[in-house]
Amino acid sequence: MYFYLMLRNFQTLYLFCFAIFFGIQLSNAQNAVTDKPNTTLKQPPYLKAGDTIAIVAPSGILKNREDEIKQAQDLLKRWGLHSVVGKHVFNAENHFAGTDDERCEDLQKAMDDPKISAIWCARGGYGTVRILDKLNFELFNKHPKWLIGYSDITALHSQIHNQGVESLHAIMCVSLPKDELEIEASINTFKNALFGTPLKYTLEGSTYNKAGQTSGQLVGGNLTLLHTMLGSGTSINTDGKILFIEEIGEYKYHIDRMLQSLKRAGYFDNCKGVIVGGMSKMRTNTTLWGTSVEQLILDALADYNFPIAFNMPAGHDKDNRALILGRTINLLVSKTNSRIIFE
Repeated sequence: MYFYLMLRNFQTLYLFCFAIFFGIQLSNAQNAVTDKPNTTLKQPPYLKAGDTIAIVAPSGILKNREDEIKQAQDLLKRWGLHSVVGKHVFNAENHFAGTDDERCEDLQKAMDDPKISAIWCARGGYGTVRILDKLNFELFNKHPKWLIGYSDITALHSQIHNQGVESLHAIMCVSLPKDELEIEASINTFKNALFGTPLKYTLEGSTYNKAGQTSGQLVGGNLTLLHTMLGSGTSINTDGKILFIEEIGEYKYHIDRMLQSLKRAGYFDNCKGVIVGGMSKMRTNTTLWGTSVEQLILDALADYNFPIAFNMPAGHDKDNRALILGRTINLLVSKTNSRIIFE
């Protein structure tokens, strides 16, 4: 009897250890799906004449902005592309372009429709995070297509990056001024990215630049959204990658607080470099910060040896050049200029 009990206890212990060991192995394997920093992402097919772009509004309301959407459609038509506007784009639900379910419906339909080659977000604002967990990426992953936008659309860029697909940080429909020549360079880079013309940029130099040379996948977007995603399944693993950040309408101490939060979470520990875009319309607090926003960023990231490039014309300013997120870039930074070359 004693021998039987000992044998049974040994079997129980063995099964327990077996389950724990292989449970850990399975957990690690599952996490590895979205946690491989150097995995090459799927590239959606470049566009060609005759393709169709869907215009959707996953975030803020588009009150009295029909003319701007029409102008965006006219631009696509001049490029030989067709366009369709989501059923709920002009809906209004308080702050948003329709209810969460309506905005999700338009985006999901565009993601799943095989006749759609790219998805162009009408505007940002706020609201994308509210529909992220409602989306099903199964068909999108099998047949990826370009997702285009910036600002609040950073939430979608991050989610798509973790699905293993490249996306396009670029102008949105309401970014177009009446005189499109004002942002001709931004429009041209948007078109080049969509149709597969290689992107490369030489940035204006800055005394704040932290010199160096590196390469890695380009990730990022709006700093507030990157901070908002922290701790969720949408947060990006920046290991081995180059981070792009931009912001608008924030106090400097807000910028510092977000950078410190990301830093404490290990966001920069294995990062390869940082590219700083527009820090637009910075607000002035009654208690002055005491330094420029560039110096603030350098101070927050002083513990790291990676290169930092300022003056990337991307973000909320009129000059908003296209960036392919998830694509490997070569970054060369000096005080006199910086070069970004997309592979």
